Amino acid sequence: MVGGYLVDQHEKGHIDWPSMSLMTPAPITVYIVDDESTVRRALARLVTSARMRAEVFSSVPALIELARLADRACVISDIRMPEVSGLELPGLLARGGHPLPVIFVTAYDSEQNREAARRSGAVAFFHKPIDGQALLDAIAWAVEGARSGTSTEPEPLIDPPNRGNVQ
Repeated sequence: MVGGYLVDQHEKGHIDWPSMSLMTPAPITVYIVDDESTVRRALARLVTSARMRAEVFSSVPALIELARLADRACVISDIRMPEVSGLELPGLLARGGHPLPVIFVTAYDSEQNREAARRSGAVAFFHKPIDGQALLDAIAWAVEGARSGTSTEPEPLIDPPNRGNVQ
């Protein structure tokens, strides 16, 4: 082994470089948390149609119990759910050592919910029904922004209502 690469013993000096498939990044994993099964299924279909992995959970505790979360990932969560509010998710993930970007979706669009999402650390806020392409763009932006290692965080995609579906 030379510098992490295998050396062909039959030809001195020949280095067997890793294939390009080993150098491509892992697919993005999207953890979907919503108490409505129809919403979970619809979001999972959208995410997988964009060649991302989807894992669905019916509650915040169900996701938090997952022992290992992917590094190249984000969470899409409803805000209003039984047991634990989705608004608690960014803090719970950070305290558990998994500070993944969180995108909130809700049927209850209000200034109060947008402000609560902003305070919780959300990277984006969507009201239902959701513009699928805008959500996919937000996922890619959130994951790649989180992995870029920049010292400043991007400005969250949370704006006042009536300016499109991305809030």
